[in-house]
Amino acid sequence: MSTPDPTLSDTPAAQRSHHRHAVRIYWEDTDAGGIVFYGNYLKFMERARTEWLRALGFDQEGMRRSGEGMFVVAETQLRYLRPARLDDLLMVTVAVNEVGRASVGFTQQVWRGDVLLTEGRIRIGWVTPVAPPPGAAPDTEPVLKPGRIPPRILACLPEPLADAGAPQD
Repeated sequence: MSTPDPTLSDTPAAQRSHHRHAVRIYWEDTDAGGIVFYGNYLKFMERARTEWLRALGFDQEGMRRSGEGMFVVAETQLRYLRPARLDDLLMVTVAVNEVGRASVGFTQQVWRGDVLLTEGRIRIGWVTPVAPPPGAAPDTEPVLKPGRIPPRILACLPEPLADAGAPQD
């Protein structure tokens, strides 16, 4: 788990997550007032999930290039509670809350110390490439279709956390 600042592991979310990823806020993440642009929270969550998969031993680009398949975001729901600001050090958590044959559901939270800033539910689905039809141009990209998550990946996924469900009111 990537937490360069030991104080990040003391948040309430640290006990109820499968992975934690630290993010520093830079100018490029903010608006003119130094507040994080709302769409960037999805980027931070994507990075945390990617690092979590990497920690489990899965190279997403390698799986894509080999033709095995890849995960794509299928659904997002975010709730913004407090703003992050320029130079904040945040912790983004990843908690698996549902594992299916073709998708994985997560609860993700963004914390500044012990203050919850943003929380959301993210669902990723597995897609596999389908070869272009005969006679297609040589540089035609394959079409992606929903598929089942390979057993080698399912075997490494942790048990879903019972209380990592929907964002709290």
